[in-house]
Formats: sequence, structure tokens, C-alpha cells
Amino acid sequence: MTWKQMFTSSVGKKLVMGFTGIFLILFLIVHVGLNACIWANDGGEMFNKAAHFMGSNLIPRILEIGLFVGFILHIVQGYMLTLQNNKARSVGYAVNYKDGSKWYSRSMALLGSIILIFLIIHLSHFWIPNRMQQGLTLGNEKDLYALMKETFSGNDSRTLITIVVYILGCAALGYHLAHGFQSAFKTLGIHNKKYFQMLAAIGFIFSIVVCLAFALMPLSFHFGWIN
Repeated sequence: MTWKQMFTSSVGKKLVMGFTGIFLILFLIVHVGLNACIWANDGGEMFNKAAHFMGSNLIPRILEIGLFVGFILHIVQGYMLTLQNNKARSVGYAVNYKDGSKWYSRSMALLGSIILIFLIIHLSHFWIPNRMQQGLTLGNEKDLYALMKETFSGNDSRTLITIVVYILGCAALGYHLAHGFQSAFKTLGIHNKKYFQMLAAIGFIFSIVVCLAFALMPLSFHFGWIN
């Protein structure tokens, strides 16, 4: 398969979706692990140390570029596959499915769109202010723990809406992962029934644990479960 076919053929698009999907799953593991440091309940010391390590080393900053490329490829190829599939059908997703597939497996484009909106909001809250302060230098991060506390701790309507948006974004991510995790591995050729069932179970547990952890973070600040 040529490079052009990787981005233009149906099989190529699915392979790109599979590879980028697994890459983004690995990112989520790192991201949730780093953010979980807020529950050390030490005033953000452990969390800010972890954030400083990520922001003051060249390798994580280079990998950050690859992360954005992965996001863009995953989003673009996902929309292209959706349009391609819609054109191949005489009717759209409103058709009555009889194959027993879950609604979220048929709504990946919709869930992905919600996640994209949430991602833009999330970046505007934390990543953009932090990078604006850092510029091109390594280190010199904002106090991200204090920024998280400021973003989620108030009782005004803006804060409450922000928290609701984050929870909805996490819910959309959870459903997206519930299908996307197993789908990514299946696309890359893992069809063995025994191992595929195991991957499906792991993916389901992963989607719940990761997204529940992310959703609990703003709630932990808002309700004062951490100092």
C-alpha cells in the first residue's frame, strides 16, 4: 500500500484510524496518570512536579507535536470515513439496525464531534495559557494546580456550566472508547475470538476507569475533596 493509498483508500483510512487511535489511548494513560497526582492531596506539589517534568524536557515537547498530528489525522480520517460510509448507503444512520450493534458504535462521528468541542474548550482553559506563558522556552510553567482549582472551585453559573461541559465531554469520550478501543485493534488484524473478547473487556473497563477519573477531577476541586 502506497502512502497516497494510506490516506485515500477505505482500508488505508481505517489503518490510520487504528494506529492513531492506539496512540491516543497511550496518551490518555499518561494524561490520566499525571492528572491523578491531584489526589495526593498535598496542595498540588506532586502534580506540579509532574507537570514541570513534562514541560521542561525536550522529548515530551517534541512528542506533543506528534500528539497534535495524531489528533488531526484521527479526526480528519474519521470524518472522511463517515462521509464515505454515508454515500455508500441508500439511507443514513437512521436505518433500523438488526445486527445487535450498540448505539455508540453507530454514533462514533457524533461522539467524536462532541469530544472535539470539549478538547478545544479544555485546551483554551489550560494548554494555551500555559504555552503562552512558556513561549518557546522549556519550563516556566503556570501553576496548573492553582489554575485547575480556580477553574472548578467557584459556585457561579460559569463554573457550574464548565463542570457540566467537562462531565459531558468525559461521558462522550467513555462511549467513544467503549467501541473505539476494540475497533482499533480489530482494524490492525486482531481477529482471534479469544483475544478479541479479552480486548473488548479490557477496552470496556478502560473506558469506564479513565473517563470516570477525568470526570471526578473537576468535581474533586468543586466539592473541596482535595485542598
